[in-house]
Amino acid sequence: MASSDVRLAVLIDADNTSGAHAAAILEELATYGVPTIKRAYGDWTTSNLTGWKSALLEHAIAPIQQFANTRGKNSTDSALIIDAMDLLYGGNLDAFAIVSSDSDFTRLATRLRESGKQVYGLGRRTTPSALIAACDKFIFLEVLTAGGSAGAGDEPADPDESVAPLPDLETILRAAVEATAQEDDWAHLGSIGNHLAKRHASFDPRNYGFPKLISLVRAQTYLDVEQAGGNVTRVRLTPAAPGQATPPERQPAKKASGRRRS
Repeated sequence: MASSDVRLAVLIDADNTSGAHAAAILEELATYGVPTIKRAYGDWTTSNLTGWKSALLEHAIAPIQQFANTRGKNSTDSALIIDAMDLLYGGNLDAFAIVSSDSDFTRLATRLRESGKQVYGLGRRTTPSALIAACDKFIFLEVLTAGGSAGAGDEPADPDESVAPLPDLETILRAAVEATAQEDDWAHLGSIGNHLAKRHASFDPRNYGFPKLISLVRAQTYLDVEQAGGNVTRVRLTPAAPGQATPPERQPAKKASGRRRS
């Protein structure tokens, strides 16, 4: 299904996300579908969400009022979850985008995927791994902003929160090439990208400083890249030079000896 045919609901936890990200979020999501529903949840009677006011008008995002009846933001989370389930049962959407760094939405993302919907998550690098893994794809807000920093209006990070390290690039690229390689050891770049997306929801070349996957693989000294016929890009692990030791992960497993020690 072409992205122009995908009906997408964008549900934003405004208590947890800066309005400064609104334009970049919607521009990013336009590559995955058409944001037919755009809602931001929070207590709009407080001064905390002042930075969102202009973004709501500029991008036609509907503010959903949720009074903070109790200390904390659980009421906002509940409102977003209830709306998401109503929209799911309405049957008019193909995908959901959940904009939050809050792990409380992990079960929601899982439930939406169980119903056959694509789920895109957008949040800060401090987002718990459980929510990241629950989405089909997770995009860090830092890569959408100039300078790679979070917005000034983002909810302050919890002192106990830590930024999880990115997966080791060489490890995941080698595994992706080996998993998708054909008999001649070459793998199509598109197949590599699909494998990485399925295995690592947060994989994004921009996390490693590259705008596209093609530029990322070309920069790796352990990969060969060639342009095959029909503009098909192929990638393989660079063969070991004569006399050079084969990396341990590429060596064949040794067979156990059948001899017994006397």
